[in-house]
Amino acid sequence: MLPRTKLTTLDRGRALGWLQDGVSGREVSRRLGVSHSVIQRLHQRFQTTGSAVERPRPGRPRCTDRRDDRYLQLLALRNRTNTRRTLIGNFRATTNVTISRMTVTRRLREVRLHSRRTVVRPPLTPRHRRARMAFCRNHRCWNRQQWGRVLFTDESRFTLSSCDARIRA
Repeated sequence: MLPRTKLTTLDRGRALGWLQDGVSGREVSRRLGVSHSVIQRLHQRFQTTGSAVERPRPGRPRCTDRRDDRYLQLLALRNRTNTRRTLIGNFRATTNVTISRMTVTRRLREVRLHSRRTVVRPPLTPRHRRARMAFCRNHRCWNRQQWGRVLFTDESRFTLSSCDARIRA
């Protein structure tokens, strides 16, 4: 797991207290689970400014917090074939927060959920599965000579229903 790069206000206070008590920067970073450079920057800023307050950052604030991001991820994983539009509708219905299509895409990409097109094929029924298993069991001991008498050909697939075949993977 990668170390964190941000500290909460409480952790900043703890870190500065430990540093003033003589604990090494590396030990403080180990205790808090952050990189050593985070502690170095915090200590240096405290020595120059006398304050440990986090400076404001540029850029637009996010419209979702971590909890919303996890919920959006859960929605996508519950039904991997949901479209972005469906995810937006479900998210808005539950959280009363309106988000854009690109926000959904970005949040899902952050957790490595990308839209993929599945192989389109007719679904297998339990009867098909049993028949395939029976075929395999009946022919598992065949030798080369027996398989040499079999002619393998391409099969055409026909489906009665269609779907866009996109899943979150």
